[in-house]
Amino acid sequence: MAWYTEQGQRFFVFAKEATNETKKVVWPSRKETVQTTGAVFAFVVVMAVFLWLTDKSLEWVLYDLVLGWKKS
Repeated sequence: MAWYTEQGQRFFVFAKEATNETKKVVWPSRKETVQTTGAVFAFVVVMAVFLWLTDKSLEWVLYDLVLGWKKS
């Protein structure tokens, strides 16, 4: 039934064009994928350390210096 309706015809044209576009995609090689993944993991580790240091620094400034609450 979809073959004979206007909406069905438009869907099939769209599906064919989408398939043609996916054939044009240049997929990364395994080496590029591993390098990109490594860069992302390294960035996440660096940001985690940075945020942890920032958190501990602000905690020290606020609790010890400003409020005078010493941790036991």
